[in-house]
Amino acid sequence: MNILSKRWRWALAASLGALLSFSSHALTAEQAYAMAAADGAEQRAQAINQAVLAPYAQSDGARLVAYLAALSNDEVRVSQGKAYVVSGDVVTDAATGQAAKLPADSEDVVNNNYMRSVIGTAQATLALGSSDVAARRSAAKKLAAEPDAERLALIDKALSSETDEQVKALLSRAKAASLLDSGDRQQRLQAVEQLAHAQTPETQLVLNQRLADEADPDVQKAIKAALAGIAEKLAWGERLGAAFSGISLGSVLLLAALGLAITYGLMGVINMAHGELIMIGAYATYLVQIMFQRYLPEAAFGWYLVVSIPVAFLASALVGAVLERGVIRFLYGRPLETLLATFGISLVLQQTVRSLFGAQNVGVENPAWMSGGIALLPNLTLPYNRIAIIVFAFAVLGAVAFMIAKTRLGLFVRGVTQNRAMASCVGVNTARTDTYAFALGSGIAGLAGCALSQIGNVGPDLGQNYIVDSFLVVVLGGVGQLAGTVYAALGLGLLSKLLEGWTGAVLAKIAVLLFIVIFIQKRPQGIFALKGRSAEA
Repeated sequence: MNILSKRWRWALAASLGALLSFSSHALTAEQAYAMAAADGAEQRAQAINQAVLAPYAQSDGARLVAYLAALSNDEVRVSQGKAYVVSGDVVTDAATGQAAKLPADSEDVVNNNYMRSVIGTAQATLALGSSDVAARRSAAKKLAAEPDAERLALIDKALSSETDEQVKALLSRAKAASLLDSGDRQQRLQAVEQLAHAQTPETQLVLNQRLADEADPDVQKAIKAALAGIAEKLAWGERLGAAFSGISLGSVLLLAALGLAITYGLMGVINMAHGELIMIGAYATYLVQIMFQRYLPEAAFGWYLVVSIPVAFLASALVGAVLERGVIRFLYGRPLETLLATFGISLVLQQTVRSLFGAQNVGVENPAWMSGGIALLPNLTLPYNRIAIIVFAFAVLGAVAFMIAKTRLGLFVRGVTQNRAMASCVGVNTARTDTYAFALGSGIAGLAGCALSQIGNVGPDLGQNYIVDSFLVVVLGGVGQLAGTVYAALGLGLLSKLLEGWTGAVLAKIAVLLFIVIFIQKRPQGIFALKGRSAEA
């Protein structure tokens, strides 16, 4: 658990006189060499940790910080008791910082994982004096995860001057974790009690490690009780995380299936090119990003996604309108022919994209305001991009529901869907309505592509990952039913993520497919069945 293991900590006291002479605010050649090439990893770790805890490091450690960075980056070579920092073609003496000539017999310093951990913790310790709050938080978090009783004095000093409450809490946790090694039984009990309130995965690991070494029955009992409380808190985080992941997946499925609910559910067209319409929306987002990067100021980049939304909709809607007028309108009422024709079109669209953009995925970046997340629990962080997609999915759903139920176009679409001949008799231009409806469904697919570009790779095969799931959502929810599409998308998303926690991703996918097959056999009309004359037709 500790960077300085018990079996050689006694060596520190014996060698303090040789390695704590930092009052001159300069590294000696012997000290720099010991930190890089002492006999054995433990001796190097001693030298590094003693240097960090020395008065020099607490007052003026700039050179030590630079030297540790060079060690971490494998830029140090040693020769005849001296260490040199080699950065590109520039060679400097590690002790003085002055330019030097690299001896011909110099050797590389090799760091294993243990040494990298030692160096990283040493850097974190020095970062406690940084003026950057984020750097101090990161350092305190690392020290809390890798406690060391030798650093108690330094932690107390940092606590006395710290103003940020989050850093204070992390340092207090690091102090308590370090006191677990105390020889005083009462101090260990108090440390366990304090750590029990932290309830983080790092604290759980520290307590588990201490439990294996603890001999006192009372302390063991306290540790077990603390671990039980932490496990329960973390279990709630995992449950809520699975629920959020399910809702997030459901919102993605909803976006992907919403356009298909119009083209297939309302119009009866089996559009196998629906996935490629999603892909077009994603590539439209990519092109808008490139335009912002090349032609607009850097400060405007955060707005590229807002501009991408109407562009992605219009790009996919235009392709959908051309598809409907050029092919689909000749195949209404012949579902098998539409399936075959649109499957061929999907291959053409995929190859077109490969010819224009290449077969490799393209990079679409998140705007700054979609980076990061909300930390609700120690093991539960809700990413901003996922939250944005959930909100966006339901906003699109609301707009589509309003359009279908309250607008003149929605009235025409419902009329043509239910009784084409009667709609034509009362003056509805059915051909134009078909084009508008198909373009609307295609445009919604483009919006799905815009959203998907923020959480996954954008490539020619993007749509193939969602076409089957989109059809499953529409059929399960009930053909022509927007409410059914919502229930089916969210239900399948939650079911998939809950099953993944028990069975794994592959078995969960198989279980979901079996569930859908059984459900459709028992209720072919889906969750919501059509009612009235349209159902009888």
